This record gives sequence, structure tokens and C-alpha cells, in this order.
Amino acid sequence: MAKAQPAISPGATTESEEMYLIHVAMAVEDGNDPVPVPLLASALSVSKVAANEMIKKLEVRGLVSYTPYRGVRLTPDGEVIARTILRRRRLWALFLSEHLGLAPAAADAVACEFEHVTPSEVAGRLASFLGDPTVGPSGKPIPRDEGDGSPLPREMAVAELTVGHGGVIVRGPSDAAIRSFLMEEGLAEGARIILLAVGDDGGCLVGTPGGAVHLSSALASAVIVTPE
Repeated sequence: MAKAQPAISPGATTESEEMYLIHVAMAVEDGNDPVPVPLLASALSVSKVAANEMIKKLEVRGLVSYTPYRGVRLTPDGEVIARTILRRRRLWALFLSEHLGLAPAAADAVACEFEHVTPSEVAGRLASFLGDPTVGPSGKPIPRDEGDGSPLPREMAVAELTVGHGGVIVRGPSDAAIRSFLMEEGLAEGARIILLAVGDDGGCLVGTPGGAVHLSSALASAVIVTPE
């Protein structure tokens, strides 16, 4: 049976509307659900009044839901559009980073200009050219094929995984020494890991391509992954 298509496709939304949708999606990736309006306004460098006006417009169109004093969530239709735009953005960012040598932040800034004008066919060819990647240059997940109706990936700590399940590391502690240790152990951003065991003290044994690594309870709670 064919999958139902979203009521409103990316081609029927404006660039401004798409920017709101993907910023809601990115805020959710960072653990904000629902997304507070002030946070959204700050991310988009607009006033709270302007953000509220756009949220009302998107809610009328069925792309977001808004709960006063709590925040914004994407509807299923809004998620499909956000996924499509984020997929294009992160594919372009990876291309610009890997093949043109741009730093991840610079690649993302340029990719932001491409995300709204890239046809689906071009996005598909770009994904194939890159080897159908699942993680962008900054360690953030690349959403799956456009039109996939599953929810956008959510982030969680390694300590929250179920034994036998894994994910892709999206970020870790900011401390330079700890980050260096994690990189040496194969636990850099973008690495795939699997939770092998959990100790009585909350410490975790994780599997990496290079072998098993023990993480203290504190580290297991500080290393964030997108579950797979």
C-alpha cells in the first residue's frame, strides 16, 4: 500500500515557513519538546511577536500545534516537511565539507541556501553520490528518504539506551580532556555504538568498531546519541 503523502509539500511552503519548521525540528533534536517560543525566536533572530504570528499561521495550516506557555510541536505533516528540508541541508553540508573542504559550520551556512531550492530528484542523486550517509559533518543525523512518515529521530543519553541497542553519537561533554579521551576510544561525534551491558553503578559497556569501551555513569549520561 502506498504511503500517504503530506497535505502540504515543501514546494507549497515558503522559505520562511520552512525555516520555522526545521528550527522546531532541530530544537527537538536538542531535547526541547515542546519548543518554547522564545527559544525559537532567538534561533531565528526574530522578535517573539513575529515568531508568534508565524506559529499561528503554521498552526492554521496544520503544520504545528501550539500549547500556550509551553511551546510548539510539529504535526505529522510538519514533520515530513521538516525532514525533507533537513535531509537536503545536511546532504549538501556533507558534500561541501567532504568534497570542497569547508569547515562544518561554514558548510552548514552555505547548505542553508540550497535546502529550499533542491528538487527531490537532485537530493536523491546527491545522497547516492555520497553513499547514502546517515550523519552530517557536525554529527547530526541525516533524516531518511523524503516522504518517510516515521517520526524525526530523538536524542538520548547512552545511559538511556536498552542493552543490545545502539545509536550514532551526536555530541559529548565540552571538556577538552574528556573529548580527547572519547575520540581516542572511537567515541567521536558521528561514531556508531551499541550498548553491551549496564553495571550496578550505572556504568555502561559500549561496543565500537574498535572494541568495547567502559563509560562511567557520568559519562554515559553525558554522551548523547540518536538511537537507531
